[in-house]
Amino acid sequence: MTKTSLRRQSLRFNIPIRVIFVCVENSNRSQMAEAFARIHGGEEVEAHSAGSRPSGKINPKAVAAMKETGYDLTAHQSKGLESFKGQDFDAAVTMGCGDECPLIMAKRRFAWEIPDPKELPPGEFNQVRDLISEKVKGLLQDLASPK
Repeated sequence: MTKTSLRRQSLRFNIPIRVIFVCVENSNRSQMAEAFARIHGGEEVEAHSAGSRPSGKINPKAVAAMKETGYDLTAHQSKGLESFKGQDFDAAVTMGCGDECPLIMAKRRFAWEIPDPKELPPGEFNQVRDLISEKVKGLLQDLASPK
């Protein structure tokens, strides 16, 4: 999906579409998902990420993996769910944070079964990165499609 097609389709929503991605540490999966939402959605998407138990840092492996795509993840910060308490989102995507994720107010919820790549070697880490990219593209297309 191109940014132009998202822009055209997303006219049905309040612009920008607000999305939050949540995992446990907010150091790998959710950070990469936020980055890909920004890449694939451009100005039409307001992307955020958080952790149920944030580590306080971005994993250097995630920084390296995203650098390969041309995205600088060093500008991101690891943050907790409390930073977003009381905010509304068009979609909340969870990735392994269990019972703590329902704190997020969202019109739609998605649970992605994506393995935590924290301890994976670079090649396998990048496979998870690429899976997240594809899932984010599908999510944005779904959110922008007429219901």
